[in-house]
Amino acid sequence: MSVYQYVESGLENVFIEGVSFVTDDAGEACITVRNINGLHKAIATGIVRQKAGMTGREMRFLRTEIGLTQAELALIVHREALAISRWERGENPIDSNAEALIRLFAAQKLELDAIDVKDVSGWCIPNTETLPIVIDGTDPSNYTVKAAA
Repeated sequence: MSVYQYVESGLENVFIEGVSFVTDDAGEACITVRNINGLHKAIATGIVRQKAGMTGREMRFLRTEIGLTQAELALIVHREALAISRWERGENPIDSNAEALIRLFAAQKLELDAIDVKDVSGWCIPNTETLPIVIDGTDPSNYTVKAAA
């Protein structure tokens, strides 16, 4: 059992612990991800509960998991779609009020554990470093966030 950096999510900071590597026909080490929906729900939980500002890529992950376009998310947070695009590309910092609303909306739509508005507002502070999201992958039927800063 080992740690796998799950870049297929579109995020560089997601690590799954407790996975088993196998060798494919080409002789390369790989893993099989079972319960992809459960894994993505655990990643969303890690993003929503992260005690630091989210990155543009993390925001994009949540938006796509919710199933919204940039324009649809822009309507919810009362911004232009171009602002959402710039946040996702990391060109501009994410507005902290919009980020709090996005986290709360994601928790509701993805049916994540409830989070307190007061806590969320304190977490939405821009951060210069991307924090790791570590998922316990020992039981693919029940992925859990092992560590989220």
